[in-house]
Amino acid sequence: MNKALDQKLQQEVDKRRTFAIISHPDAGKTTLTEKLLLFGGAIRLAGSVKARKASKHATSDWMEIEKQRGISVTSSVMQFDYMGHRVNILDTPGHQDFSEDTYRTLTAADSAVMLIDVAKGVEAQTIKLFQVCAKRGIPIFTFINKLDREGQSPFELMEELENVLGIRSVPMNWPIGGGRELCGVYDRMKNQVELFQGDDHSVIKVQKVESYNDPIIREMAGEYLHDQLCQDLELLDVAGDAFDYEKVLRGELTPVFFGSAINNFGVQTFLDNFLELAPKPEPRRSTAGSVEPTNEKFTGYVFKIQANMNPAHRDRIAFLRIVSGKFERGMSVKHVRAGKDIKLSQPQQFLAQDRDIVEEAFPGDIIGLFDPGIFRIGDTLSQAGDIEFDELPTFSPEIFSKVSIKNALKSKQFQKGIDQLTEEGMIQVFRTVNFDDILLGVVGQLQFEVFEYRMKGEYGVEVQLQRMSYQFARWIVDENKPDPSKFRINSTLVTDKKGNYVVLFENEYAMRTAMEKNPTAKFLETAP
Repeated sequence: MNKALDQKLQQEVDKRRTFAIISHPDAGKTTLTEKLLLFGGAIRLAGSVKARKASKHATSDWMEIEKQRGISVTSSVMQFDYMGHRVNILDTPGHQDFSEDTYRTLTAADSAVMLIDVAKGVEAQTIKLFQVCAKRGIPIFTFINKLDREGQSPFELMEELENVLGIRSVPMNWPIGGGRELCGVYDRMKNQVELFQGDDHSVIKVQKVESYNDPIIREMAGEYLHDQLCQDLELLDVAGDAFDYEKVLRGELTPVFFGSAINNFGVQTFLDNFLELAPKPEPRRSTAGSVEPTNEKFTGYVFKIQANMNPAHRDRIAFLRIVSGKFERGMSVKHVRAGKDIKLSQPQQFLAQDRDIVEEAFPGDIIGLFDPGIFRIGDTLSQAGDIEFDELPTFSPEIFSKVSIKNALKSKQFQKGIDQLTEEGMIQVFRTVNFDDILLGVVGQLQFEVFEYRMKGEYGVEVQLQRMSYQFARWIVDENKPDPSKFRINSTLVTDKKGNYVVLFENEYAMRTAMEKNPTAKFLETAP
């Protein structure tokens, strides 16, 4: 690679910020995403995200069932340019039933924005998602939302972050008042205030000040709120954590921002600071060691597959995170698992369901590849030989149903739907040994509802689901072929889509008994 191209690749990598937004449902994630897109000029008007009654729907919630129920059930990808940066947002499902999709999406992010409701604090799903980020050691930035509503004090929320999540925090800004009394935020790093003008909170004024003692704040916020601000910040200056960039990058310290996404308040301050602090695209581990983004050979991996993003075209899109090198439309790459060279002729970039054909892309970018059925989650595409990136996490399902078709004449469409939705990672499919019944496994009940809805809407097939009493799936590894007769009491032997043997158990007692009866076997929580 010549020096000019080398420099260009480095510049493109330096510009990019690829992050996921994680939160519990209803913390305001879709609203925040839309406001960030507004600043990037990617959309002109943020859709009203009042869920079920809304006439306009959130830009990132494109699937029909999402519009009806007002929840995000798939991960969307959005890209925009802002202040010299190329921003890739991975908007993840907040609903716990879709945690698998979210966990996999987090592997494509270099940092995460954790959104917390000021009234509810750290909630169950936030804890799970935080743990996945912490395990990967990625930087986490916190946005405390809905500041215009009554909620916990900033100090209580910081304490909760430490006690519940085990992470120290450093407030980058601080609210002036709260709830009905909210009149602004003070930016601790830049010594400026962001203040509401008038009673309707529709106009926001940003003004530079000398310090938090500046009389301008007293004049704008009033004596009581200004005194409270000074007391809080004096306490923080003495007892709070100092900002330490290295700790932030290691995921040990989270910068905290306060704001109200629905009022567009504190969002720009957050975005400006975040883009300065968030890491550029990071190296990824592979069978050939760490792959640097600036490596001239193109590499990337598929972290998500989505069928029928455009119902008119009945298409499948594989989402690829570019790890290294420059992507060019029409280029040939090796599909490592299949051992074949393939041409990437229809690459796309996204603003939710709006797509553009992309001519070139760089490390950190997420592109969509038209998938004629050749890709699987975790596949590596490479011009750097037979390397494979670290395997993406899979999770043991907890809820199981037997699935059958209502109209036997539609068995071809039924099989196609099952195959495609399995490859998306939305469901796991098992077949009983000797009986060939089809069982589906999911992490949450809502996945079954979406499965039924999509089978009918996208494949024209009505299915019948019969809930089974199994609670655990364990992949069985044994030098001898497992004997189905040993798994008849409160358990059953099945195979997964790759032909691996799996035992489904109704309870822990059945699982312990099976382990005792099969001392040579290993029982694994995920596929080997």
